Amino acid sequence: GAEGLRLWTALRTWTLLGRSLILSGTVTAIALAIGIPLGVLLGRTDVAGRRIALLLHAFAMFLPPFLLALGWFHVFGRQGLLGSDASANALFSEIGVIAILGITFAPVVTSLVALGVMGVDPALEEAARTFARPWRVATRILLPAARPAVILAAIVVFALALSELGVPMFLRVEVFQTAVFARLGGVDYAPGEAVALLLPLVPVSIALLILEGRFAGRRSFAVLGLRLRSRPPLPLRRWRIPATVVCWFVALISIIPILSLAIRAARGDGFRAAVEWVRLAPINGLIAATAAASIILFAGVIIGHALARRSKAARWLDALAVLAFVTPASVLGVGIIAVWNRASTQLIYGTLAILVVGFVARYAVVGVRVFASVVAQMPVHLEAAAAAAGASYCRRLVRIVLPLGARGAAFAWLLAIVFCLRDLETAVLFYPPGREPLTVRIFTLEANGPEPVVAALGVFHVAITAAVLTVGFLLLRRKEPE
Repeated sequence: GAEGLRLWTALRTWTLLGRSLILSGTVTAIALAIGIPLGVLLGRTDVAGRRIALLLHAFAMFLPPFLLALGWFHVFGRQGLLGSDASANALFSEIGVIAILGITFAPVVTSLVALGVMGVDPALEEAARTFARPWRVATRILLPAARPAVILAAIVVFALALSELGVPMFLRVEVFQTAVFARLGGVDYAPGEAVALLLPLVPVSIALLILEGRFAGRRSFAVLGLRLRSRPPLPLRRWRIPATVVCWFVALISIIPILSLAIRAARGDGFRAAVEWVRLAPINGLIAATAAASIILFAGVIIGHALARRSKAARWLDALAVLAFVTPASVLGVGIIAVWNRASTQLIYGTLAILVVGFVARYAVVGVRVFASVVAQMPVHLEAAAAAAGASYCRRLVRIVLPLGARGAAFAWLLAIVFCLRDLETAVLFYPPGREPLTVRIFTLEANGPEPVVAALGVFHVAITAAVLTVGFLLLRRKEPE
């Protein structure tokens, strides 16, 4: 209508969109600059304590970015541990948003690059190590072979940065997503204007989908694979100590905001008071995340298996799942509101079921891609032999594929739970009143809630995430093949 046309022709609309795209691109560049060398060092070299450093560094990517922004506020805000007027002014600016998101999303790049270099063919690496030094092996063999991991990481980080709502709102930096949220969840409720604002994001999402299919696609299966080759790390020799210092420095930076939240909560007796404020938010989040992850796993087993076996229909479904993930959450949220916010569907829209719908729609790709990577490593002849003996599709899936892929299925389920638990951008748009998950509860209390209590709630969220990841680690742990 007229309002949509007015928004489309307004300079402010395109200025905000341009700012968001530049911000997302800058965040991606920073994350790549940190994550690529760190991924190689922690993935394939003899850096001291590299596995523990990788775990500490990677933990941040499983937390809501706005939670880490809150932690950095308690470090560099005016009343923070290292705060001053200058540090507070820098924090509450575009520079602060870029720095926090760059540090927060760098572990995504590190983890994918580390998986990518660990999955490189040992024969190529061994041949190169015979004639070249570790630096040339890393730059000429490992990184080129891990290019799909780098591209996949760049696409994921750009999509996450473009969708990010909590950090810009907390740091009072207006971006495209905050303008959309103001028309959906703020005082200026105008869903028609929100739809008009979101239209320019559609071609951006399609471009990301095309890039993923062109440069990563099926090659990302090796990145996500769980069966990694065990072999001696590359020796850094005289560079080992400096590399170890750098890796541990970055790893410790990743957990500073978590420690600052714990300190702020403890100083203000926030942990005791938080019990009265938290309500049922953690339970709401866990119920919705667990239900959504179970549905995601079911879809992932069916579609992922078909995708690994080169089904054309599965490729289309996989493309839709990728598109839903790389599309800004506000676009998905508007669609869910339009479909479910009506009298006949209040049984879904007015309960936690709507969060399950949103989580499944956005994170289905997690189950599909992880399980597809597992199936791609299974011997095809087992299924072929069972089919020749007359076993039905369901029987082959239950008796062969699932037992062989049980570890991967468990990993996909737990990863989906963590993604759903960390979600804010999707849930904040349509969570049912009184049934908000913990991320939304913390987000709504940031502005007016007692600081120690909000910090304590943040620590609770960290503890829940750590517990889920610990269960996953213990479940998936296995001996290295001899």
